[in-house]
Amino acid sequence: MNMGQAITSCMRKYATFSGRASRSEFWWFYLFCVLLSWGTQIVGYALASISPVLAVLPLVVTLVLLLPQFAVACRRLHDVGRSGWWQLLVLTGVGIILLIIWWARRPQEEENKYGVPVG
Repeated sequence: MNMGQAITSCMRKYATFSGRASRSEFWWFYLFCVLLSWGTQIVGYALASISPVLAVLPLVVTLVLLLPQFAVACRRLHDVGRSGWWQLLVLTGVGIILLIIWWARRPQEEENKYGVPVG
């Protein structure tokens, strides 16, 4: 899966927390969100002197992408046999390390309770 396919897939499954997501789908969409966030912050703050309304552009983009980011992360955890609720580990601070390890793991090759393997 390439970046364009990952973006299309994640936006099509905007709030779908069931099923599984491949590593490439997750990481390409994550990269897209980071780059878009950086870009809107640069543009938003550069244009804030022209119109203060444009200063909220980064916030709007972040809010629009928040739900699909949670959804694809949940589906990615399903791909390695974990519940999407494990995302709450990020609230502990150090839990992000365990999440990154799980997001980077090879998928379960066999069918699990979350569905059939992707790809």
